[in-house]
Amino acid sequence: EMASNASHIWGYVFTEMLNNAIDHSGGKQVHINVDKTASSTTISIRDDGIGIFRKIQQALGLLDGRHSVLELAKGKLTTDPANHTGQGIFFSSRMVDEYDILSGGVYFGHKFGDDKDWIVERSNELAGPGTWIRMSLDNHTARTTKKIFDQFSSPDTYGFTRTVVPVRLAKYGNDELVSRSAAKRLLERVDRFKTVVFDFANVESIGQAFADEIFRVFAQRHPEMELLEINTAEEVRQMIARARSEPSS
Repeated sequence: EMASNASHIWGYVFTEMLNNAIDHSGGKQVHINVDKTASSTTISIRDDGIGIFRKIQQALGLLDGRHSVLELAKGKLTTDPANHTGQGIFFSSRMVDEYDILSGGVYFGHKFGDDKDWIVERSNELAGPGTWIRMSLDNHTARTTKKIFDQFSSPDTYGFTRTVVPVRLAKYGNDELVSRSAAKRLLERVDRFKTVVFDFANVESIGQAFADEIFRVFAQRHPEMELLEINTAEEVRQMIARARSEPSS
């Protein structure tokens, strides 16, 4: 027995993820597995296509598959804007209890209720072509699709206007989030939203130029946007406050 709201969630996320595989992967086969118990349901979808992170990397000219995850985490990302809004993965990952993608050796995961839990790591599994998506949900969850949509929407417009950006995904090599180039990487496409929440979980420090680019330069260029920060360490908090207090240039 599954609650009707859980059925509605599966209706949304399964359709979105299967359509992604059919429309975007370029593959020939899709394998679907459903594991339902009395308490929860897990669905996995695997295709033999180009791989989601590689597809995004090529379409947007990004540095590597890891950079694709950062863009995916922001939402409103699509390689086919004429036919897709790019909202499917963003909302699906927040509707289910656990959401995982593995493709080309890059792993991307999210657990409901923990916006700190975006994970990126290299893996030897599925290093070849294809994308594997796994989603789990409690059969009796109190969650609804409407609650999740509303969480990232404006009451006046009902559009997808708010996003959470995991700052640590902007790290590359020895760049410990000190440069303006790292800040610009983080800021790509966020001007599509009204409210941007920068999640500084697992970031112990940032550079003055990095903070200045986001919280003074970008903020002054986009006064209509609301820029917020969460999970900030003391050193990060001080650097952001300093950037905000600088006079306009």
